[in-house]
Amino acid sequence: MKRFWFVWLSLGLITVFSASAFAVDVKSSGEYYVAGMYLNKTKVDDADTNPSTAFFYQRLRVRTDFIVSPGLKLVTRFDTLERIWGGARSTPGTTLASDSAGTRAENENIALDWAYVDYVSPIGTITAGYMQTSDTGTDFGNNVAPNGRLKYTTPAMGPFVIDAKITKKTDSNWSYNNNPVGWTDGDSTVYEVQGKYKWTDGVAGLQIGYSDNNTKRPPSSGNYSQKYLVFTPYVIAKIGPVALQAEFNYATGDYKKYDQPDSHTDVKLENISGWVDATATFAPVYVGATVAYVSGDKPDTSDKKEGGALNGGRDWNPCLIMFNYYDVAYWAGDVQGHNGSKLTGPMENAWFFQGRVGVKPKPEIDAMLSVSHAVADVKPQGYPNSTYGTEVDLTGTYKITNNLSYTLGVGYLFTGDYFKGEDAPGTKVNDDYIVMNKLTLTF
Repeated sequence: MKRFWFVWLSLGLITVFSASAFAVDVKSSGEYYVAGMYLNKTKVDDADTNPSTAFFYQRLRVRTDFIVSPGLKLVTRFDTLERIWGGARSTPGTTLASDSAGTRAENENIALDWAYVDYVSPIGTITAGYMQTSDTGTDFGNNVAPNGRLKYTTPAMGPFVIDAKITKKTDSNWSYNNNPVGWTDGDSTVYEVQGKYKWTDGVAGLQIGYSDNNTKRPPSSGNYSQKYLVFTPYVIAKIGPVALQAEFNYATGDYKKYDQPDSHTDVKLENISGWVDATATFAPVYVGATVAYVSGDKPDTSDKKEGGALNGGRDWNPCLIMFNYYDVAYWAGDVQGHNGSKLTGPMENAWFFQGRVGVKPKPEIDAMLSVSHAVADVKPQGYPNSTYGTEVDLTGTYKITNNLSYTLGVGYLFTGDYFKGEDAPGTKVNDDYIVMNKLTLTF
């Protein structure tokens, strides 16, 4: 099977690179932001050592397309100076950042994330190289990160389009810096097929993905493989004044399939997630609501994994504190409570509810108030409480020019009893709040 895919990939690359290359145009775009954050408590238990934190941080992201000829281009993207002003630098290492093709230390200087060929041929579009992956459907559930991928998209068949993707997450074949001993087939590869139907005010699609992860097959790593399917139907539509988004994810298969089943118990995967989001606009006012869910793992089903494979995604940040990855978890870290309880992004093991109202008195001004509530789907073993809390956020964005905007946000978290952990007598938790502002330049 691996030989078949290797031959297919080789033929695709030969087709792409057989075209003559005469650079005729270069187009660049990107984003730069600088932000400041004050988080009142990094720990919400009642200990005296609950420090606040305040710092400035920034990132520059640049995409450059080299247009070789009509229908053929080389696409690149890099991140640079992704760091806290004056903050300690990360220790150099080899572990890649979760959303980058470079390490966190490299991103604090410069890291190239994308480099791929995009060729629009008579039989369809072929892309090959390091590119954005894990970006199916809506923002919910997306953990966008660059990986090596070969993708084929059919020519449009009326409103229909189909694409097929092979993504290499991990490669453990023998190479100059990887010399595995006593085992083979330690790769992690994802195969995906997606069909989309587009109309004037929306798109609906279904993606079926197969994850073939063998990185835990060496006895020293666990001696098991993960092989499961993920079904993702989604819709994005506008119905009158209402903008609607919905997505459902269902993962099923083997979470742990042991090479030596006599000495271990295999674990099945049955994990679901999804959301429905609606925003109605009655200029200059808009109102919206969100319901989201990610199933948690039940502690009393050792042979089944109901959580852990799916989450709300790093690219979905519904609040300023709760389940916020990019501006809290990535920069400040987890908000922690008693007994290892914590709140972080992406969202896992939770029901999430949000209502919001906003106003745009002028095209360049946008102010929004949201109220969000979250509870755990499954209480961890020994935890009597499941409420994460209720958060009230007020944000305002002023568009200074077409390319420059300023955002100010204040969020207050009424901390729930989930953070009491096992809830011994006298256990208390504290509320938390955040103040952040961000200047964003796009070009």
